[in-house]
Amino acid sequence: MNSATIERNWLFDPSLLKLVHQCRRLIQSEFGVKLHLNEADLAQNLASYAGRSRSKNLVYTWQALKQRVPELNEETEEESVTPRMYRGQPIADGRQEKSSVEGEPCPRQKKVIYRGQVVG
Repeated sequence: MNSATIERNWLFDPSLLKLVHQCRRLIQSEFGVKLHLNEADLAQNLASYAGRSRSKNLVYTWQALKQRVPELNEETEEESVTPRMYRGQPIADGRQEKSSVEGEPCPRQKKVIYRGQVVG
């Protein structure tokens, strides 16, 4: 028997399979990617899309699946946390900005002119 088959016996449980299908549907609707159950790295793909998702339903469903299958926690904890991206650029965390600049407002990149007057 294949070692991948032994590790993925949890897919035979109908309640867990329902959670996996729900994750797959949410990923397909948000990212346009169709994940298949026979993929070798299904758990890693589910974890990575759940980490990048804006959908709270996907995050909650993935967390529920991880709680019921302890094998998924071991596989996904090895991955490092990827920074959130917006249009190809990493989004700075609010915590990092507050720690680097204490109490000072962020300077604007360009002047804002409203009806011929420079605004704030």
